[in-house]
Amino acid sequence: MFMNQSKKTLRCLPWLIAIFIALPIWAALWLLNKPRLEPAWPIHAPATFLLLILIYPFLEELVFRGLIQGELMHKQTFRRSYAGISRANMLTSLLFAAAHIYAHPFSMAMLVVGPSLIFGYFRDRFDGWLLPSILLHIYYNLGYFLIFSPL
Repeated sequence: MFMNQSKKTLRCLPWLIAIFIALPIWAALWLLNKPRLEPAWPIHAPATFLLLILIYPFLEELVFRGLIQGELMHKQTFRRSYAGISRANMLTSLLFAAAHIYAHPFSMAMLVVGPSLIFGYFRDRFDGWLLPSILLHIYYNLGYFLIFSPL
């Protein structure tokens, strides 16, 4: 079953769009902010790298897409969707953004609503299977933190 689901994900046009849409967004973020690139920072701070790129995305997807969005999807009112985005996903994404306020200015925390809606879309599209959301979250964090070094 895992292999069938994986193949289904990799052939899914929205999945490929979600992968490739990150590239111009990262380029725009870099052009707008002109950060000093530190591509070797993961070597100098491997624990931080593992937390930001693997552990946090994994745990955030389990909590937000698995637990919160999953529970909301049990209620009929939250299953209703608009353009493929469920109400459960919308509420979960707002909570996800709110959870980022502790570490980011409000405006930056609100920027995670977009990626969160994408992660939630794939959680819904694949009937609660979290692996596509987890992998996409890891990928988005990798690109972001390679541009914007946390050090």
